[in-house]
Amino acid sequence: MDSKIVAADKPHAVCIPCPVQSHIKSMLKFAKLLHGKGFHITFVNTEFNHQRFLKSRGPKSLDDLPDFQFKTIPDSLPPSDSNATQDIDALGESIMENFLAPFSDILVKLNTSTSKNLPVTCIIADGFLAFTHIAARELGIPIVLLFPVSACSLMGSMQLPHLRDKGLTPLKDESYLTNGYLDTVLDWIPGMRNIRLRDLPSYVRTTDPNDPVFKMVIEAVERAPTAAGIVVHSFDALEQEVLDALSLILPHVYAIGPQQLLLNHIPNDPLKSTGYSLWKEETECLNWLNSKAPNSVVYVNFGSITVITPQQLVEFGWGLANSKFMFLWIIRPDLVVGDSSILPPELLEEIKGRGLIASWCPQEEVLNHSSIGGFLTHCGWNSIIESVCAGVPMLCWPFFGDQQTNCKYACNEWGIVMEIDNGAKRGEVEKLATEFMEGNKGNKMRTKVMEWKKLAEEATGPHGSSSINLDKLVNEVLLSKG
Repeated sequence: MDSKIVAADKPHAVCIPCPVQSHIKSMLKFAKLLHGKGFHITFVNTEFNHQRFLKSRGPKSLDDLPDFQFKTIPDSLPPSDSNATQDIDALGESIMENFLAPFSDILVKLNTSTSKNLPVTCIIADGFLAFTHIAARELGIPIVLLFPVSACSLMGSMQLPHLRDKGLTPLKDESYLTNGYLDTVLDWIPGMRNIRLRDLPSYVRTTDPNDPVFKMVIEAVERAPTAAGIVVHSFDALEQEVLDALSLILPHVYAIGPQQLLLNHIPNDPLKSTGYSLWKEETECLNWLNSKAPNSVVYVNFGSITVITPQQLVEFGWGLANSKFMFLWIIRPDLVVGDSSILPPELLEEIKGRGLIASWCPQEEVLNHSSIGGFLTHCGWNSIIESVCAGVPMLCWPFFGDQQTNCKYACNEWGIVMEIDNGAKRGEVEKLATEFMEGNKGNKMRTKVMEWKKLAEEATGPHGSSSINLDKLVNEVLLSKG
């Protein structure tokens, strides 16, 4: 049944993402889905990210949204360039030490009798924000966790406490990164076959037991079973075996995705124009794509957190140039370590007329453009799920976090990705770009990704698994009185 709620009974969900681009985007989309079901939404950003939001879309863009408001909390970090992604370790440490008090304060203010807001009926928290459990418990508010990652990545993250207790991580020293140790096979993880240590999220590769992100993830997954429900941004057909295994160790697991395909079914969505990006999107690239033949352009984007060296930038550049394909390459202001993200003059001359470089773009529009034939990506989950929805095969260069696990599954289980060796030399980039744009393996990947696209569309149809799971979450958990 549809769980659209009448105004008199309107529940109030407070949504708080992990304060990085990909997590904010996924949480905003999920908040919109709940809004479409009749929820009043309060969305909590850090002050730093909220200012970036306003800068990217205009100071009045978030005013007067119906039943949708934004609140902010300080991130307690030193001021930094608004075009730059914040230091992930420093951010992780601050989240654990400084976010609970201001978040709890927002909840208390929303619930006061003098508040003009509806009382808070539930918290939708990013699954990696452990402090939200404390706030929910203190105020007696049910909490649901949104993990904006794949089910296989979540299962991998759930193993961190066990790996630590078995002495498998943290690594004893950095030699373990290259001496074959990461090829250790783990045959005891539920729902995951033929998994090596190197295939798990990159947190296992730390040598520091006090690594802030390592500690943050462990604390989060240890608290996860106490939540009222768990949402994974995936769909049943894609990860059934892992989802079934997760359901045995976590309460009420719901695969609800792909989010954008679900949002496409909301009629007359008043929030449709509300974007998701912390950077201003350069839409001029769409005009450039309009002049290109179908399936002729390689789209290159390493996401919002990945950083590369100037040498890697040049190697990728020459690999793309030597492949002779046209390409659209997103080079963020903070993509390159150091102060040089400028390509050499001779490379710029070589790609003239064939390559377009932009600092950011509307990725989903780009991926769905008929001229895009392939996607060179870091293997972040939003990028993979958006590429599946667009029916575009991928060439992957995983960097951090969940990307190694995503790449493993996308290559070996789903058949939609080819992986670039970590060295990323120009010859390999050229060879693999040619293969995945024109070769037999690329054609097989293109066929396979279209099959997954169809299954994603079925999952998000009116009677599909993700639509049913969303209604179940609303009725069985978010509106439950028991």
